[in-house]
Amino acid sequence: MVDPFVDREKLTSSPPAAGEPVLSVRDLSVHFPTDDGVVKAVDGVSFDVFENEVLGIVGESGSGKSVTSMAILGLLPKTARVEGDVRFRGRSLLELSDGELQAFRGSHLAMVFQDALTALNPVYRVGSQIGEAIKVHNPGLSGDKVRAQVVDLLALVGIPNPQHRVDEYPHEYSGGMRQRAMIAMSIANDPDVLIADEPTTALDVTIQAQVLEVLERVQARTNSAIILITHDLGVVAGVADRVLVMYAGRAVEVGNVDQVFYETQHPYTLGLLASLPRLDQDTKDMRLHRIVGQPPSLINVPPGCPFHPRCNFARTPDPCATDRPELRPLDALDHVASCHFSERVRNTTPDQLRAEA
Repeated sequence: MVDPFVDREKLTSSPPAAGEPVLSVRDLSVHFPTDDGVVKAVDGVSFDVFENEVLGIVGESGSGKSVTSMAILGLLPKTARVEGDVRFRGRSLLELSDGELQAFRGSHLAMVFQDALTALNPVYRVGSQIGEAIKVHNPGLSGDKVRAQVVDLLALVGIPNPQHRVDEYPHEYSGGMRQRAMIAMSIANDPDVLIADEPTTALDVTIQAQVLEVLERVQARTNSAIILITHDLGVVAGVADRVLVMYAGRAVEVGNVDQVFYETQHPYTLGLLASLPRLDQDTKDMRLHRIVGQPPSLINVPPGCPFHPRCNFARTPDPCATDRPELRPLDALDHVASCHFSERVRNTTPDQLRAEA
């Protein structure tokens, strides 16, 4: 794991890319009707992704990260109510038919799914599954050319002896190799945007580093934009350019890595940082900070700021329990947070929260 507190220079990100975004999401909402009520899985999320940029989306389980990516790709069930605007190079994706989306996925937008073991079909060879992704978009390619491309892709993502491994089944691959095979499948048609959903989950730290190195190698070759969905702030610190922090289906803080880690303006982000161990200090007598309580029900989201029942900075009833804060800049225009007391949060360090634990 990358320690996000060590060597600040390594975390300093380049400014957001100039020009038009490759992918633009505006006021995206995803609601699921249930017998108990409407689940507001995503509630008004907006962000841009630029060419050759890595955007990290961070949050606890249930914060809406994966649902956001599935909505972008049009992979949600028919029962989902999706509103807002998702544009790829100016073209609205939410207006495309199922057939148009099927042609669009893979060639322009692709996804590395969360669980490689279940995403790969156990009864087909890995090479044939990657080859199928190529043939869907290039039906005229011969079998020999498809196989040669698959071997090249496996070599690119670091699979040893790809000429032999191409004919093996998923159960013959290790966990890290299956994750690399999923990355190879997702980049088979050189997509402009690659969404990686928890690509390092359930992998040991050595394999995590190798998978992240593969993503960096892929980006260097293709100049694709990457949306990296994770709950691991160490991963974000190591590879992302900008960070979007989500809570209860909403974006609560957005900025570049240096801003979010060192000029934190939302108490939820600060709590996540304070819950990480310091590798550069002797912290044997200091307890890690714990964010009290549980994430809210997305059927009955608390009024006002959704985080206020768990917040160290909340003042109730007004304004935290009554007025929902909107994203606003405090200093830099590219660093925004949805908190009534961003100034107080910015002047508090993770170590101060740990000292209070």
